[in-house]
Amino acid sequence: MDEEHARPAEVDDATVEALGKLSEAWETIHRVRGHLYSAHQLVGGADLTLDRVVELLRGAGHDEVADRVEHELLGRNLLPGRWTFQIVEEFDDGYYATFQEIERDAREKLAGGRRHLYEAEMKQRRRTHGMPGHEATPESARPGRRGGGT
Repeated sequence: MDEEHARPAEVDDATVEALGKLSEAWETIHRVRGHLYSAHQLVGGADLTLDRVVELLRGAGHDEVADRVEHELLGRNLLPGRWTFQIVEEFDDGYYATFQEIERDAREKLAGGRRHLYEAEMKQRRRTHGMPGHEATPESARPGRRGGGT
């Protein structure tokens, strides 16, 4: 195992497991952030499509329906007072930033800043030592080495 992922001597199993769960939760929040950005882009694209909808409805003689789309839906807030860019900004600056700071602080205080200790140890347990494709580190996977490394 590389030094970057080796458990500091003073760190116990319960701490490694807790940090692993915190990392898992943080990874989930990364996915949430991606979904929010996807929603931001999808809603924005749908709103821009409404310009063509209004044009087509007017061209087909459906001015009343076109007016409703144009005045009630086009440019409408997704949440009170907010377009999606504002929701994303609030998420990034609030919940996301706080979660990031707490996760980093916990790693610094409890494991010397090392990331993914739980996963690194799981890798060590699950890999077949000495087999190609089961190398401990990228360096041990270089040609001429046989799945070595510890």
